[in-house]
Amino acid sequence: MDAAAFLRATPPFDALPRPLLDEACALAEPCSWPAGTWLARAGGEPLHHLHVVRRGAVRLERHGQTIQLVEEGETFGFASLVTGAATLDVVVEDDAEGVRIPAEACRRLFADPAFARHFAAGLGERLRGSLDRSPVAAFQPDLSAPVGDLVRKAAVWVGPGATALEAARTMRAHRISSVLVEGDPPGIVTDRDLRNRIVAEGLDGSVPAAAIASRPLRTVAAGTPVYQAWMELLDAGHHHLAVVRDGAVRGVVTSTDLMRSAATGPMALLRRVERLASRDALPGYAARVAEMSSSLLAARLDPAVIAQLVARLNDALVRTLARWAEADLGDAPAAWAWLAFGSEGRMEQTLLTDQDNALVFADAGAARRDWFQAFAERVNADLEAAGFPPCPGGTMARAWNAPLSEWSERLAAWSTDPGPRALLEAAVLLDFRRVAGHLDLGPLEERMAAAGAQPGFLRSMAEQALRYHPPPGLLLRVRGGASTVDLKLHGLSPIVFLARCYALELGLRPRGTLERLEELERAGRLDPDLRATLSEAFRFLLGLRMRLQLRSVAEGRPVGDAVPLGDLGPVERSRLKESFRAIREWQEQAAYHHRL
Repeated sequence: MDAAAFLRATPPFDALPRPLLDEACALAEPCSWPAGTWLARAGGEPLHHLHVVRRGAVRLERHGQTIQLVEEGETFGFASLVTGAATLDVVVEDDAEGVRIPAEACRRLFADPAFARHFAAGLGERLRGSLDRSPVAAFQPDLSAPVGDLVRKAAVWVGPGATALEAARTMRAHRISSVLVEGDPPGIVTDRDLRNRIVAEGLDGSVPAAAIASRPLRTVAAGTPVYQAWMELLDAGHHHLAVVRDGAVRGVVTSTDLMRSAATGPMALLRRVERLASRDALPGYAARVAEMSSSLLAARLDPAVIAQLVARLNDALVRTLARWAEADLGDAPAAWAWLAFGSEGRMEQTLLTDQDNALVFADAGAARRDWFQAFAERVNADLEAAGFPPCPGGTMARAWNAPLSEWSERLAAWSTDPGPRALLEAAVLLDFRRVAGHLDLGPLEERMAAAGAQPGFLRSMAEQALRYHPPPGLLLRVRGGASTVDLKLHGLSPIVFLARCYALELGLRPRGTLERLEELERAGRLDPDLRATLSEAFRFLLGLRMRLQLRSVAEGRPVGDAVPLGDLGPVERSRLKESFRAIREWQEQAAYHHRL
């Protein structure tokens, strides 16, 4: 075996400065061990080398329990070098060979900050950096740049008594698409306002600008990252943001300015959604979302933020489809709300997956169920045309539409008699989020809070959540029949389901998993270190899943959640195992908490 060639191609050695890498390669010694060999025993002689496995597997144990299975490209022995003590049993699982580097040489390697961080950083920090070597596209805009950098002109104002005509002439003179209107509070008039509120209504230019201005003025701090400004505009459904620095408005950024910062970013896609002329334009939406996600992931944007941006774009699409449906059917006979469930409800969807939605309408519309049924059918069909596959289980508004009182009764029935089917349907509803419509959903929130106060229901929900768990450590093998893991089933779902269960118990309002974990820490139900680790594990798993799915899309293969461990690099594989250990630790705590 060429030990030097192996090290040069193995992280984190491959990133060492050339002199340190040459020294490590010169001192590296080939080694091999037959299966069953004990390399160290807890409390005994510590290891005096850093070992890198090239073939086979080495098992790390504590009190007879497997902590980790070290395989190709992974290392062991760091803890012994740092502490000078053997804290784990180290046993060769399969005939193995590798490379070892003596302690004295390792101490010089650890002087390199990046190399030391690979071993010494906390799990959360290690997980944050573990996907940096795996871009899926070459496009890399600086999404963390302050939005204030996009301001090219000073803010332009008109007085509180200015007319719409004067505002329009000011905009033309300065070649801008909006003007700020002085007042308490100040407002903004845009070219859209002039078109929709003056020209389209047949009014003349003498109308006061203040009468058509939008208030309150939507502002953003100059230091806000570009990606956060994207979300501000997506949330508001506006196209202009006033940028504030040192307490004063310094300028205005538009959706066009943000589009220039990333041609395949969310603002460009939002513009396309807003300009959809007909249902014929729906096909291709899924591909454009995948293109945007790929660009943002390559730009190192947090996968959880990408998922939120995708959710906001999908929301804008649903609102467009709802307007089309109402235009076809006439005004709704009663107030309604379109709900998203599952990952879309939690704003954690990356690519477009199965529809999970429902329609709730005011009891006053019960006599016109036919209208709401037709409405749901149209929106579901249009979503399918845009690339959202139908839900195999039928959780879609065309089947899930009912008056608000019926939804409240359903949740009450599910929580008082939590059978398997009831638990499944209740779990779906617990992640609901309003996407469109204006119906007051307060009664449904109150019913959810009542369900969380029922110990039997909570215990059943916890039992269901704990059925989803990572595979045992010994099954996490690069080679063999058990070498494939399901990133959703084994990693994301255990975190999502337990976070939902605790949130229900404490009556927490957030729907997103990361927000729920933060609230659990604030409520004293989750240790800060474990919360940080679980949050980074969730981000890592979400990002890894997103990258692998985008690769499947690019290669024309079906998108799924299963990944062979052999397809992952050693760093990703090691971080995946660490994530699974953190999840198992939380599940053990949860089982004790719920007396399971």
